[in-house]
Amino acid sequence: MDLSNLKPAEGSVKREKRIGRGEGSGRGGTSTKGHKGQKSRSGYSRTAGFEGGQMPLQRRVPKFGFKNINRRSYKGINLDVLQNLSEKTGVTSIDVQMLVGAGFASKNDLVKILGNGTLDAKLEVKAHAFSKTAQESIEKSGGSAVKI
Repeated sequence: MDLSNLKPAEGSVKREKRIGRGEGSGRGGTSTKGHKGQKSRSGYSRTAGFEGGQMPLQRRVPKFGFKNINRRSYKGINLDVLQNLSEKTGVTSIDVQMLVGAGFASKNDLVKILGNGTLDAKLEVKAHAFSKTAQESIEKSGGSAVKI
């Protein structure tokens, strides 16, 4: 064995066809750029959103309103869901982890308890936010609403 018969291991080297390296490469001449025109020239770079002089889409679409970057969005869960959950599992305390485990929220969601439905069970509910009606209903049934 000497330097003349060394070669890389099988599958370790993968070369793509080198474009623009003469006629012998099979891709000489125009080097896959077609004939003439702006895109065939050296130094061509297209700006994002350029549509050949036509008014670009991002300038044609009307813009109004604004997006509040500080907005906090909550996953709303109603009282009837809490009632059903307490009846099925027989628990007296419901928190965000239990709601995630039951599939009502994702682990990164902020949970807000909403007042739709009725609540008969005496529950201690822990969540990120409560609507006014939900908090009143929980406390009226003898439970407690705890903000995390």
